[in-house]
Amino acid sequence: MPLSREEVGKGLTVELENFERLVRSLSPEEFQRRSRCEGWSVADVAAHMIGTMADITQGRIEGQGTPEVTNRQVDERRGRTAEELADELRQAGEIAPGLLATFDDDAWAGPSPGGYDFTLGEAVEALWYDAYVHADDIRAAIGRKSEGGDGLKASVSHVADLLTRKGWGPATLALDGLPEFRIGVGNGDGHRIEGDALSFVLAATGRAEPGTLGLTADVNVYA
Repeated sequence: MPLSREEVGKGLTVELENFERLVRSLSPEEFQRRSRCEGWSVADVAAHMIGTMADITQGRIEGQGTPEVTNRQVDERRGRTAEELADELRQAGEIAPGLLATFDDDAWAGPSPGGYDFTLGEAVEALWYDAYVHADDIRAAIGRKSEGGDGLKASVSHVADLLTRKGWGPATLALDGLPEFRIGVGNGDGHRIEGDALSFVLAATGRAEPGTLGLTADVNVYA
């Protein structure tokens, strides 16, 4: 289950503001560093994330998350500076809260536009997750410390949903500093996964080895 409508709406807005500040703070050298996302520089990571928000606030919903759209987002912004990308995100971030305010509870629980297998609420939570994880990709590339907070909770919530859809589990996530999340359907809580929440998110998205948490490669939501 996604987090509440109020929490997700506020959380996404704050996460986008944080992402903008992060990108704006990057030096030209940092902007070109290689990231842990295969084949992507920090600039490419920022271009994808900012391109996603620009697309969505302009009504370009179809194909989000596909290689074709992701590559277009990066290619369209190639050569732009960090400051220029941060400015673009500020524009999208100013539009997003107004768009979210147009949806009532029934729409939030209804299907997401674009034909995705998510509710609208789950899709918006996925955007929050994407902003948080890609911000961590950038921090890792330039040697800055990871951050926790509500974005990490949203990421665990989203990963739990993806693992349930994948048929993984049942399991209970009892990660440090967060409420518990259930994975899977049916009776019983399954095995209990404890430890660092960010380490779990990184392992479950193919960014870190899962063995440190006693997990195997099938925990990767993208595998």
